[in-house]
Amino acid sequence: MCEIKKIEILTNKGEVRMKILCETERLYLREILPADAESMFEMDSDAEVYKFLGRKPIRNINESKKMIESIRDQYKRIGIGRWAIVEKESGNFIGWTGFKFEKENQNGHSDFYNLKFRLLRKYWGKGYITEATKAAVNYAFTELKIPEIYSMTLLGNLKSQRVLDKLGFQLEDKFKFQGDDITWYKLKNK
Repeated sequence: MCEIKKIEILTNKGEVRMKILCETERLYLREILPADAESMFEMDSDAEVYKFLGRKPIRNINESKKMIESIRDQYKRIGIGRWAIVEKESGNFIGWTGFKFEKENQNGHSDFYNLKFRLLRKYWGKGYITEATKAAVNYAFTELKIPEIYSMTLLGNLKSQRVLDKLGFQLEDKFKFQGDDITWYKLKNK
């Protein structure tokens, strides 16, 4: 579960203050900060991380900085977005989870919350992404009162589909998006 937090602490480098939204047994979820650019770049330039995203890895840190600006803009505009996953033990940024509010039509839907998640490869296989996404979903349902959440994966991305299954998402459809075969999952707030 996710214990909701409204506290601020220093990052492991002592440079930037961060607001923790949620705490799990091993992780914190917090806003993504400009200081996360290097870790984001490490993650998003890894071809293995991008293998099931349907696009090529990024090539320079400026792309990470632009992504962070976009995420932070969504915080300001609609009060929700993707959150950094921070390992408590080390204080390291290890990935992100959370929501993108999708305005454009995808699979016959628009104006919906799309759960997304990504993790640095060196942290794979530890159950972190399931723990973090479960906390994000709990936060969205209990604090933000979002009625339903969707999530999409490439058809071949079985690991992400297993995470969604563990969280109780239901596979509703398969469709083509930008030339790729995509799964369409849904979870309703009870």
